[in-house]
Amino acid sequence: MIKPDLTMTLPDDLGAVHFVGIGGSGMSGIARLFLEAGYTVTGSDVRESSNVLALRDLGATVHVGHDAANVGDADTLVVTGALWQDNPEYQLALKKGLPVLHRSQALAWLISGKRLVSVAGAHGKTTSTGMIITGLLGIGEDPSFVNGGVIESLGKSSQTGSGELFVVEADESDGSFLLYDTSVALITNVDPDHLDHYGSLEAFENAFVTFAKEAREFVAVSSDDSGALHVTEKLRTESPEKRIITFGEADDATVRVHSIDTDGPVAFSVRYEDVDYSARLRIPGRHNAINAAGAFAVLTGLGFEPAASLAAIAEFGGTERRFELHGTVGGVSVYDDYAHHPTEVAAALAAARTVVGEGRIIAVHQPHLYSRTRLFAKEFAETLETYADETVVLDVYGAREDPEPGVTGALVADRFEHPEHVAFISDWQAAADHTADIARDGDFVITLGCGDVYRIVPQLLESLRRTRG
Repeated sequence: MIKPDLTMTLPDDLGAVHFVGIGGSGMSGIARLFLEAGYTVTGSDVRESSNVLALRDLGATVHVGHDAANVGDADTLVVTGALWQDNPEYQLALKKGLPVLHRSQALAWLISGKRLVSVAGAHGKTTSTGMIITGLLGIGEDPSFVNGGVIESLGKSSQTGSGELFVVEADESDGSFLLYDTSVALITNVDPDHLDHYGSLEAFENAFVTFAKEAREFVAVSSDDSGALHVTEKLRTESPEKRIITFGEADDATVRVHSIDTDGPVAFSVRYEDVDYSARLRIPGRHNAINAAGAFAVLTGLGFEPAASLAAIAEFGGTERRFELHGTVGGVSVYDDYAHHPTEVAAALAAARTVVGEGRIIAVHQPHLYSRTRLFAKEFAETLETYADETVVLDVYGAREDPEPGVTGALVADRFEHPEHVAFISDWQAAADHTADIARDGDFVITLGCGDVYRIVPQLLESLRRTRG
């Protein structure tokens, strides 16, 4: 994988910009903003996608496949950390001496001069960011934003607004969230992850402390997550003047969530400044009541009226790849979710449980990263066995990592206490057929992972049609 120089001084003018991997959710959103700002944008990706088609409609030239010729007359290259060193477009940029920017550097360059709200955390970022954006739009603000997923009600993941606020999902996986000149920081949680980059839990937590300390106005942080509590404790010691708004179910939370009802779309109340405010979201899941409280903490911290803020946040309808329904065949519904950490998987499956009724949950899990699979195989197995009725485990999606000997999806499946409820199947068609064979009326099939597991969904639907049609 590429490790761009995050300390480099950014050019005053980026000129024509070429995005390598332009179809990704984060990259496509940033590319859209450059197009809206009047820049010449080109790019490449490994396949066609809805993101690629949308960018072409906006005026970008996008090539399918990676080739040095794709760079053309670009003045600046923008890359993701998932790119490999031997990428021909990257190699040509090095040869020509072109500036090579990590996507976060390109975004930081665009944000300059805006009042930035940065959302970080091991999970919950995309939903929380989407809730903040939806809330701001609902109360009449016009923020710029870049989210990690397409917001369902808007049909896009980014937009250039006329207001002073700019809302971003800030990626902590490689430390790039520390690049931004943040005014308001939201920390959803600090659950251990990305230890392959940070090396230790202490270093991971310290990065969040730095992120919070550098927020110029205030930080909103979970009152419930143990890692977030450690960050808050260090923050209060090292920066006692820092304005901190806590949110969650803890009795001492600034924004205290209570009376959570998970029967269908989640309903809840928040107590803020001795007043209770209630809402019912359009999406299920106890975790989403907490995410909404974090968004509420941001909006009220910015000075917006509490009741109107919560009502606007409640209109959030979800993002792509977050408990997204793709079809129902013969009484079996097929969903897709981005969950790729044990805590996220638990939250996604717990949300599904609240709406599946008498049906069962069949999880189709694609482990993401060899390092994460090795570190959390036992936790994944325990989570899947606890929250799903049946599980199909695919092989590992390596993304930016080289394969590790002995690390496959079997590492997760072999840790189930009841092996009759799990199958490790590396062949996707065989996995789809097996899933269809065991499915019953009323069941939910849910694909889980942040790799390319969503691409198995058409095979699952077709296998269900053959089996149940």
